[in-house]
Amino acid sequence: MKISSITAIPLSYKLPQGKTVTMGVGSTLKRDAIVVRVETSDGIVGYGEAHPGRSPGAIVSLIHNTLAPLLVGMSAHDVVGAWQRVHRMQLSSHGLGAGAALALSGIDMALWDIKGKAANLPLYELLGGSHKRLPAYAGGISMGYQAPESLAEEAQSYVAQGYRAVKLRLGDTAQNDIARCLQVRKVLGDDIDILTDANTAYTIAQARRVLPVLADIQAGWLEEPFACNDFASYREAAKITPLVPIAAGENHYTRFEFGQMLEAGAVQVWQPDLSKTGGITEGVRIAAMASAFRIPVHAHSSATGLNHAATLHFLAATENAGYFEACVSHFNPLRDMFGSVFAIGEDGCVEPPKGPGLGVEVDEAVFKEFPVIDGPGYVVKF
Repeated sequence: MKISSITAIPLSYKLPQGKTVTMGVGSTLKRDAIVVRVETSDGIVGYGEAHPGRSPGAIVSLIHNTLAPLLVGMSAHDVVGAWQRVHRMQLSSHGLGAGAALALSGIDMALWDIKGKAANLPLYELLGGSHKRLPAYAGGISMGYQAPESLAEEAQSYVAQGYRAVKLRLGDTAQNDIARCLQVRKVLGDDIDILTDANTAYTIAQARRVLPVLADIQAGWLEEPFACNDFASYREAAKITPLVPIAAGENHYTRFEFGQMLEAGAVQVWQPDLSKTGGITEGVRIAAMASAFRIPVHAHSSATGLNHAATLHFLAATENAGYFEACVSHFNPLRDMFGSVFAIGEDGCVEPPKGPGLGVEVDEAVFKEFPVIDGPGYVVKF
């Protein structure tokens, strides 16, 4: 069974007026996603998701004009060989580029979908896992900068749905971040896990002010306080309080960058995104590396149900798996365009789909409802 074609489909959804969410990277204007379609000589079609970065058109061009010619004609079963060919010809010989990692991630995910469909097995079984319940937190692009009372009300609405953990967006002023965290803890009580994400917007001075408060409210982690390659700041932040783990990984690509993060010794929670870090093949390698050092893996999720499904399968087959990040955004139709992939239970857990491959039935007719929109996905005010 050979790879006969690889196609990337960029999709966008413009948020309704006044329905933006503001966080450390800016205020949302639209949601972008890229669905990667891989067809085989046997007629089996697999689908994956490639993160669009800030330029979906650039990632689509890279897939069509660079990566597809490298891979068409290869065995569709040889996911490791395909990964290695792209790494050798595109990622290593000209330096690791985020764009190449994003593009490869979608292709790799689609190839695993094909393998599952060919074997008539769900992905979690192919990866050596089982169908199990996985703890989930309410995340995605939600719970941004807003009045503390409004934020607590939103967080409470997710708890009412069944979530036993929520993630708050930090990276505003230290004073505002502290007020929001204290209010949410007050309203939710002590039984709900509060996670926090600064989206790379902090300075060390801000981290010094906020981390002791996060320790007081028993926050589960502080995610991405600094830029992904600012290991000096990560090391410094890890010294402030041992009670709040530092988390990162959604903007680290391949096991090699996670290896650098390991050597820095400052990140206690790893968060690879299967649509960004090199796909499922690389996600398994990263999780194994983390397992050797007793580091938990709380995978980051992206826009569509394809990445959500892949992440659920991956976590169900990962020894050191932690939370599944459930996108709870009220304005992300890309998440459910093929139907709901997960449902939160009263125990705060979700399950991977049971169908073959990713277990997602893709209706390509839906794509026409979400034509790609040029321009930035966030607006930033300095």
